[in-house]
Amino acid sequence: MTTVEEIGHFSDVPLEVLVELDRKIMTLRAILALDKGSVIKMNRSAGENLDVVVSGALLAFGEIVIIESSMGVRITDFNIEE
Repeated sequence: MTTVEEIGHFSDVPLEVLVELDRKIMTLRAILALDKGSVIKMNRSAGENLDVVVSGALLAFGEIVIIESSMGVRITDFNIEE
């Protein structure tokens, strides 16, 4: 029996999927100083993988793709810890 068959009865349970570029801790002073057009310098470089978080757990990594006039995420790897 495959994993999909084992948990198939949960397949319609909605889960929150979050795609995260990076996180940064900022002071309240720095946040209040933000204005339209402000740039927040992040630690990741352009082209690095995005984190795909499902219900608070890092599940996979991905990259931004453009599909017609929309933006999406292509899964590039899974975070499988053994």
